[in-house]
Amino acid sequence: MSEVISVNNVSKRFGNKIVLDNISLKVPSGVVFALLGENGAGKSTLIRSMLGYTKLNSGSISVCGLDPLKKPLEIRRQVGYVSDAPGLYEWMTVAEAGWYASGFYPDGFLRNYAARINEFQLPADTKIRDLSKGMRAKVALSLAMAFDPELLIMDEPTSGLDPLVRRSFLESMIDRAAAGQTVFLSSHQIQEVERVADWVAILHQGKLQIVSPLEELKSSVTILDLSLRDPLLALPDEMEQLEVLHRIQKGRTIHMMVRGFTPAIELDLSKHANLFEIKAMRPNLEELYLGFTQPYESIQARERNGQGKSNQTEVA
Repeated sequence: MSEVISVNNVSKRFGNKIVLDNISLKVPSGVVFALLGENGAGKSTLIRSMLGYTKLNSGSISVCGLDPLKKPLEIRRQVGYVSDAPGLYEWMTVAEAGWYASGFYPDGFLRNYAARINEFQLPADTKIRDLSKGMRAKVALSLAMAFDPELLIMDEPTSGLDPLVRRSFLESMIDRAAAGQTVFLSSHQIQEVERVADWVAILHQGKLQIVSPLEELKSSVTILDLSLRDPLLALPDEMEQLEVLHRIQKGRTIHMMVRGFTPAIELDLSKHANLFEIKAMRPNLEELYLGFTQPYESIQARERNGQGKSNQTEVA
């Protein structure tokens, strides 16, 4: 599977603040690739770097086989882009925005744009300045998708959309990937992303926590809670067989995300004198995200409130 985007050891600083810290990832063609992270994690900076808007301190990026710093205009001609704060000419009407943009693209743009604004129920004769935030987002989406790009890059694309439109839009991203096109989107709407993403990357405080096909990640990772009689004693030797992705110990409880956990290992652990309770569950995307980005106290608080457990499956 060919790579549409390749990010290699990318770092970016603004003053003394490190926004991207040695990031590397590859986006194969024909997938929905989701970049997750909290506000300020570095998602928008990485996307702007992909499009040549931001100069890197180190590393390199390739988009559609092109260097964003050397060929930014060529990339923007091939890529549909929706920013988290779309820049639109306020004095234009919805229809005029499409007419203006059509001059930069091949025939068929206006026809596709008209179909999109009709689908989004946008008033063609209304000026941009009179639209709500959600309607502006729909105009930006319509413009980005009207020339049917092979790669669509979107930064928080569903912000401001009503729930029904948001769901319909995200489902259309699956159709694009099925047709061989690629969608790269950043979001903090984890439950929505889980329904549509083929691949997922988690960015936290400028560091890339993990990149993986989503189903492979969910099926290969186990959330493991171990309750210890004596927290000062060493863990059983069986734990050395596991690949530990994340671990936090609080008192007598160890919370871990691991790979390689099997029923045989669980049976061996259950016989260990220092362990009096073992909980092993397959995570949903939200639990994976929390495990990589938030302290254990946050997970405990959510569980006390009865949240975040509906999609977990106990491991036999």
